[in-house]
Amino acid sequence: MSTNKNKVYLASPFFSDGQKDRISQVVSLLKQNPTIDADGIFIPQDHQFESEPFGSFKWQDAVFASDMRQVHKTDVVVAILDYQLEDGLTEPDSGTVFEIGSAHEANIPVIMVQFGENSQLNLMLSRSYTAFFNGKDDIQNIKDYDFNNLEQRYTEKKVL
Repeated sequence: MSTNKNKVYLASPFFSDGQKDRISQVVSLLKQNPTIDADGIFIPQDHQFESEPFGSFKWQDAVFASDMRQVHKTDVVVAILDYQLEDGLTEPDSGTVFEIGSAHEANIPVIMVQFGENSQLNLMLSRSYTAFFNGKDDIQNIKDYDFNNLEQRYTEKKVL
């Protein structure tokens, strides 16, 4: 495994305790990975421009611009697809999907992570990932994945 340290943009919803817990788990695994820059993990929830009122035009503009800049300057996007897992819903968050599409269009590798194993995968997402980690046990393998070689890693999820 080579020693290059990759910067990560972590795409994920962060609106509930469950979502924040999944982010913490993935960040912990990434920080254990020798091919990841532990200090170079951009977590959007930590960059919300509190100086502007939440939801205001200036806040929206600043957050969008910052997130898109970070997506385009990163080495890899790691996307957590679980959105409303606690409610039994398996569709990913629309913001996460947008970030995946932006990264894919910019030729930035996308690593997908999903805790909920029994979901289906949209065709557009199924063709835009480099590696897929599916379910709590498989997600543990993120700490050993070589983000320099970026070996293709498939999932058996049903595609719609």
